[in-house]
Amino acid sequence: MTGLDFPEISPIIFSVGPLSIRWYSMAYLGGILIAWWLMLKNIAKYSLPYSKESIDDLVFYATLGIILGGRLGYVLFYGTNVFWQNPLEIFAVWKGGMSFHGGVVGVIVAVALFARKYHYRFLGVTDLIVLYAPIGIFCGRLANFVNDELWGRVTDVPWAVRFPAGGYLPRHPSQLYEALFEGVIMFILLNWLWRYAAVRNRRGLVSALFVMLYGIFRILMEQFREPDVQLGYFFSCLTMGQILSLPLILVGGIVVWRLWRHPSEN
Repeated sequence: MTGLDFPEISPIIFSVGPLSIRWYSMAYLGGILIAWWLMLKNIAKYSLPYSKESIDDLVFYATLGIILGGRLGYVLFYGTNVFWQNPLEIFAVWKGGMSFHGGVVGVIVAVALFARKYHYRFLGVTDLIVLYAPIGIFCGRLANFVNDELWGRVTDVPWAVRFPAGGYLPRHPSQLYEALFEGVIMFILLNWLWRYAAVRNRRGLVSALFVMLYGIFRILMEQFREPDVQLGYFFSCLTMGQILSLPLILVGGIVVWRLWRHPSEN
């Protein structure tokens, strides 16, 4: 049979009695901690008008937005009747099941509350966050791989992986594709652009580029990813991930165009 064997990696790092520490949870925690550290370094490097105390608070707000928005988004966009029959399953985030698009909405609400509290410019704060959001995406996609979930479509490419939950059929390791494009490449592009004052001074430009690039990469990567079994295809060709990403490209593109054409309005 073609394809590579799925690596023998347990989704549980270690257990202490009934408490299990999972890679999925640690991926989110690790991504947040690294982003926190890099934000503080960025503020010092470019003398940005944020105090360490306010950034500590921002991390708390953003974390709540990611968890609550991501989980509720998954329940609304991808959930099954299981959540309505057993509502407590909504809180079982350690089992996996987070929506990026829901997380975006959650973070937007969290940042709006934070910016209002500290009297900061909303888009200035989102620019700072999106520079390091790809780190969390990268860690999350690696955790999806370890969890044996969100695997790709059946293929005959030499690097195909036989996932146990995927019926041991050779499939695209689409989680790793997404980790590369939505994580590594996005991180490099956004942080490279941030070096230029013309980009930093156009408040909201990096935020718009983030949502636009994510939408483009997500739509492309969905071509390799198996559609969610409970949803399948819409209009015989589109997945839910692609449908939710289309507005990101549209809104991001409009904002980029406006900010570049009319920088004085920023």
